[in-house]
Amino acid sequence: MLEMDILEEINIKGFAEEDIDPTLDLYAEIEKLKQQKNAVILAHYYQEGEIQDIADYIGDSLGLSQQAAKTDADIIVFAGVHFMAETAKILSPTKKVLLPDLKAGCSLADSCPPHLFKKFKESYPDHLVITYVNCTAELKAMSDIVCTSSNAVQIVESLPADQQIIFGPDRNLGAYVAKKTGRDLVLWNGACMVHEIFSREKITKLKERHTNAKILAHPECEEHILQLADYIGSTTGILKYATNDAATEFIVATEAGIIHQMEKDNPTKTFIPAPPNNTCACNDCPHMKRNTLEKLYLCLKNEMPEITLPADIIAKAVKPIERMLDISAQLGL
Repeated sequence: MLEMDILEEINIKGFAEEDIDPTLDLYAEIEKLKQQKNAVILAHYYQEGEIQDIADYIGDSLGLSQQAAKTDADIIVFAGVHFMAETAKILSPTKKVLLPDLKAGCSLADSCPPHLFKKFKESYPDHLVITYVNCTAELKAMSDIVCTSSNAVQIVESLPADQQIIFGPDRNLGAYVAKKTGRDLVLWNGACMVHEIFSREKITKLKERHTNAKILAHPECEEHILQLADYIGSTTGILKYATNDAATEFIVATEAGIIHQMEKDNPTKTFIPAPPNNTCACNDCPHMKRNTLEKLYLCLKNEMPEITLPADIIAKAVKPIERMLDISAQLGL
């Protein structure tokens, strides 16, 4: 990650160990700081509930960055992971973008080191590169089109049938897109640790106890989990489906943080986290959960750690995002 070592040192030495008065009303203090500094707080659906509750905008990574770019805020605090804050910086280069904890990384983004992907890309010179938005700024800068889990299928289908494509970094999302489109995609072998821990056997047994429950799964899950699903979609798609569907019970195969919003939006419905395999205690993302209300307060108070990116990376990385938005607009997505 760009400038990670320097930024991490600032994060640790600057204020990570600063004492917070235990009598402080953090909600009130954060609201006060937001007003003083003209800041907005973005929270991904996978954050802890108390962070989601204080955020100005809640959603998926790209949608949040787009929303922040439309505001007149001077400061964006992104309660998510590092690549998400980078995306916000790409779309709002003149704004100060903060991340509560620089160690909030991403197993999927980390599974695709840019220098190795560059060599991989060079092996397929005639291929167009489509990258899932869950990747580093450097990877986006090497891409032709960025996609999300909600539009990946349509983006691929919009391209000529004879267009050869590299898809990365998520092999599971790539395999799902290949199956849905019938296209022969060259896949980078990356994955999200959370979406690969679910147990088909345990979900099947859970379904036997909750026969009326519908199974909702993110396309980052492995194929044997997707085969069980009644609905496959992005975090936003899963949330909308649970709200609009007549079922009152759902088994949720994605990061468990989304259940907070599902329960808020649907207080009469029951949401059950899909069980992980025997080696994992839960389906929480340890990177997402590094952010806390205390870190968010200190981050906004001290205006660090700040996400910075070289101007050339921003200029290159914004192009595939804009191309995705153009295609999406043409398709009416």
